[in-house]
Amino acid sequence: MQISNNAVVQFHYTLSDTSGELESSNGSTPLLYMHGQQQMLPKLEAALEGKAAGDTVELTLAPEDAYGEVKQNAIQSVQVKYLHGAKKWKPGMKAWIQTDEGQRQVTVVKVGMFKADIDVNHPLAGKTLTFKVDILNVRPATSEEIAHGHAHGEGGHQH
Repeated sequence: MQISNNAVVQFHYTLSDTSGELESSNGSTPLLYMHGQQQMLPKLEAALEGKAAGDTVELTLAPEDAYGEVKQNAIQSVQVKYLHGAKKWKPGMKAWIQTDEGQRQVTVVKVGMFKADIDVNHPLAGKTLTFKVDILNVRPATSEEIAHGHAHGEGGHQH
């Protein structure tokens, strides 16, 4: 089966920038996504269209096609209690905060007793990124997955 709208794709990936490998899913549970549901960077999803199990896709994206350029005025002050991911915070650490659009990863810039300055740029903003995606399996989405708008099962969303 080829990747098309409402296909559930199981894959491993490696993500690199110009300095080398940043992260990889190899050695862990493969990931799942449902194609056509805007769950991935648009140009990466477009590159996967029409591919099948056993294919490998390698794609380099400029910052504007990945996580955007770094915005210089993206520092905000928040109460430390709203930072999730650690008990004690230091500058440079990654944290999660809840926003109106869901959880968002931020970088801690400065920490006080009750407040922290955070950089709301995506941690990969401003970087040229290379994705290597190894497609392991492609299957039709179930009617339940289509109704929910995402893949179910190990590596996907669990209910």
